[in-house]
Amino acid sequence: VQLQASGGGLVQPGGSLRLSCAASGRRFSGNPMGWYRQAPGQQREFVAGMVGGGYTTYAESVRGRFTMSRDIAKNTVYLQMNSLKPEDTAVYYCKASKGGVEYWGQGTLVTVSS
Repeated sequence: VQLQASGGGLVQPGGSLRLSCAASGRRFSGNPMGWYRQAPGQQREFVAGMVGGGYTTYAESVRGRFTMSRDIAKNTVYLQMNSLKPEDTAVYYCKASKGGVEYWGQGTLVTVSS
């Protein structure tokens, strides 16, 4: 099982990025998946999550700016990030849960700076 996160980069404050997390080896269409982030010197924190029915939850700090979605056919989830702020700078990770096992992607760096 492999989760491949991509889409990070350098963006100015107020800009947008879309992260992707493609899963291979197993299908996660009906399983919980989520996005987390870890800023330098900080603990990893929850950003957004989606359960099998498509219901999504968001951290208070990103609600209204970030949107998580999925493409079942591609076994891929996305994180659309708008109105980015410098405090959104972090390595973003995707996570999938299946059968009591957690799978993590390798992370993609998002830097919000002018």
